[in-house]
Amino acid sequence: MKRALVTGHLGFVGRHMVPALEAEGWDVLGVDVQEGMDARDFFRMSGAHYDLVIHLAAVVGGRATIEGAPLSVAVDLAIDAEMFGWALRTRPGRVVYFSSSAAYPIEFQGRTSMVKLFESMIDLDNVRTPDLTYGWAKLTGEQLARYARAEGVPVTVLRPFSGYGEGQDLDYPWPSFIDRARRRADPFEIWGDGLQMRDWIHIDDIVGATLACINEGVDGPLNIGTGRATSFFQLKEMVCKTASYNPQVNLHLDAPIGVHRRVADTRALFDVYKPRIQLEDAVERALKKETNV
Repeated sequence: MKRALVTGHLGFVGRHMVPALEAEGWDVLGVDVQEGMDARDFFRMSGAHYDLVIHLAAVVGGRATIEGAPLSVAVDLAIDAEMFGWALRTRPGRVVYFSSSAAYPIEFQGRTSMVKLFESMIDLDNVRTPDLTYGWAKLTGEQLARYARAEGVPVTVLRPFSGYGEGQDLDYPWPSFIDRARRRADPFEIWGDGLQMRDWIHIDDIVGATLACINEGVDGPLNIGTGRATSFFQLKEMVCKTASYNPQVNLHLDAPIGVHRRVADTRALFDVYKPRIQLEDAVERALKKETNV
């Protein structure tokens, strides 16, 4: 049986990735600090070979952590360095490295920018400023991935955009909006002016795109998104309409909000995989499940 290692398997993406891999016949080992095993310690001690490694272990914690505790996110540099060093020793069949849309230069994501982010906007030979410590960590991870690939380790680099779905922590916008609608919160809280735009991609499509890349041996880097820009205010309107109520809005203009516009160019992705879940359908499904509206 094919052996797969998933780091961070108890995180949001990992909890969905593991059963999908098992359904495809993989024998999966998960490593997660929530079970008392720091991925860094695993990589230092293990000499085992795996046919596939999906590296999800990272400190993220939502926008408040990214902006409010940047040094806590910097540990991701050490986690990735240990993983790639281990990969050079053990030679897995393929490593899937989850980078992030945060690695893209912030100069393309301002209030006046209308461009979609396409993969070649990141030039590892001429790097530009990404989104804070988390972006720098992921950009460095992509550089390490390039070095590992040059040493003969197959590496797939993926750049997911704003992932969402059932079971996500309330530190993130989509589940928080669903929770407010479920509670019929009034006023409805929005961080920032509500005009900031994101490319919301359902967790099932993140997993589906990952499996497609594995099966086709795609190296990337590859965006995982929908190409659709949706503002926080539009998401609020969608959620409240589905929940059949019309609350007042309370904007928190001093809250951490990140860049203004972050939307994927999906042309390369669509050659491999096309997202299947519409944002409206996911909102309706979540609210029907939780509130029976």
